[in-house]
Amino acid sequence: MNWKSLVNRAARIGVREGLRYLRQSQSKRKSGTAPGRTDVPRQSPAPQGGSTGTSGSQSNGPNRSSGSGESPRSGGAYPGDFTGPLKVSYSPDLDGEADPGEVVWGWIPFEEDYSQGKDRPSLVVGRDGKWVLALMLTSKDHIPGGVGEVREDRHARWMNIGSGDWDSQGRPSEIRLDRVIRLDPTSIRREGAIMPREVFDHVAKNVGA
Repeated sequence: MNWKSLVNRAARIGVREGLRYLRQSQSKRKSGTAPGRTDVPRQSPAPQGGSTGTSGSQSNGPNRSSGSGESPRSGGAYPGDFTGPLKVSYSPDLDGEADPGEVVWGWIPFEEDYSQGKDRPSLVVGRDGKWVLALMLTSKDHIPGGVGEVREDRHARWMNIGSGDWDSQGRPSEIRLDRVIRLDPTSIRREGAIMPREVFDHVAKNVGA
């Protein structure tokens, strides 16, 4: 076979393959697929907001609890209740500061867990450095009797102090005598009222006794 025959044969093969490729291209264009391209399934974008579920709902983030009872203080850990000699004085003055003789609202730590507590009224009786010393009040009836009567239940000593402006419902109150609490001044919410001098003197006489 001479070279002319080889050239003619190569030309025919080239024309034939070219026509075949052209027909394939036209067929793929009609079906929507480009020549030489393989279709890949399209993946949906990941849901926003950190959701990993399949329902498309978004994560709401960590639950936030309010009113957990944790200490709101920023001045350090509670050093414990005051147990030293207590010098009680009566000098109320509604000047924005917590003074002895005033009933204030503040964060009172629980006796069994100082990291937990609640806002409640308490009677200011003195100071210990930066701390305000106070006795907590309650409207829960621990003892019967009139104002000034002192009794002891299973683990605490209480005295009746009657009603006052510190309770908006006018309920009779009692004060705990055997626990002197350190109040962080930054935790005091507001001044509640001034305790009458006669009632305060009864408290001073019996506190820590």
